[in-house]
Amino acid sequence: MADIQRRKTARGEVRWDVRYRDEARRQRKRSFTRKVDAQHFANSVETDLNRGDWIDPKRGQELFETWAEKWIATIADRKPKTRESYESIVSNHLLPRFGSMPIVSIDYPLVLSFVAELQSTGAASKTIRNIRDVLRMIMRLAVRSGAIKVNPVAEVTVRRGGKKEMVFLDPEQIMLLAEEVSAPPPRYRRDERRVSGYPEYGLFVRFAAFTGLRAGELVGLRVKDLELLHRRVQVFQSASEAYGQLQIVPTKTYERRSVPIPRSFVDELAELVAGKKPDDFVWVSPQGGPFRYSNWFKRHFRPAVTRADVPEETRFHDLRHSYAAMLIAQGAHPRAIMERMGHSTITVTLDNYGHMFPKIDAALDDALDEVYRGSASGGAAPSDGVSCSAS
Repeated sequence: MADIQRRKTARGEVRWDVRYRDEARRQRKRSFTRKVDAQHFANSVETDLNRGDWIDPKRGQELFETWAEKWIATIADRKPKTRESYESIVSNHLLPRFGSMPIVSIDYPLVLSFVAELQSTGAASKTIRNIRDVLRMIMRLAVRSGAIKVNPVAEVTVRRGGKKEMVFLDPEQIMLLAEEVSAPPPRYRRDERRVSGYPEYGLFVRFAAFTGLRAGELVGLRVKDLELLHRRVQVFQSASEAYGQLQIVPTKTYERRSVPIPRSFVDELAELVAGKKPDDFVWVSPQGGPFRYSNWFKRHFRPAVTRADVPEETRFHDLRHSYAAMLIAQGAHPRAIMERMGHSTITVTLDNYGHMFPKIDAALDDALDEVYRGSASGGAAPSDGVSCSAS
């Protein structure tokens, strides 16, 4: 219960003190010049404490930059690239706008105005959503710490931009692209001594397209991950660039998977890793150091896309999409595709590639029709139809 006490100051002025205990049973006090204000505050405090909605006024006056610093300390377990991205958003976007403001003063209209400002600059929808999400996580920490009652970012929406269309390359296009990466014209060679070009990077492209590995998974491959005798590659880690260094982290789904290697790649891979130690990386930079995917993409892959007879919008990740398309064309089951590509669930596989299964759908229609006609005629269903079983 909040207790209201009347007192006089040394100057003879009347003050009304509201004394109460917070959720941690600490003694609190707030003074008012009018009794009616003190009574209103006491009633409000009692209601908030009973509901579990009480907030600490002092914590609410802490600056946003203080809460941002507290939140950053909570994400130490995130992958390095994710942490670096979050820290960049805080320093480049959130602190300049909210850093010197008390956390309690950041309300819903202010956040809406901030998002509108970002949109007016022409920033990509995905970028704005990422900024919004980081702000929401910081404010959520303040809510759970009792500094503010509600999260002003909770219901802030950001319009979605157009989804980039997947590009599916056929085998001939993949080989053309790999050839352009392997043997660029002399003016595209950064090292003039490499007269033979970059055959290992052509293999990098072909390997990506015929195994479906993500870019980071390819860069993170070590020699010991290649089981050439059994024609398989073990995938359980990924490489990313953060804080100026190559970081080795778990795969996107934190799971290990075993992916078949086409027989045609075995000899090339064996030659590539000959003389290397088990813990050495399969692919390295032209100078022998760590493979920097971002540099390689700009210096080798993008120019090759421009030169090759492939769609100009082709991304490296489209090699992975092309792998899925080739599996579907060969009649692969969605579950097999999910396991090879390392999707977290079969739903992800179907969401991405479900539209590419029309032949399977048509075969099921024909099979059900055969079953019906066999039943209607009193005979057994034909044995050469498509068999369906529960999985």
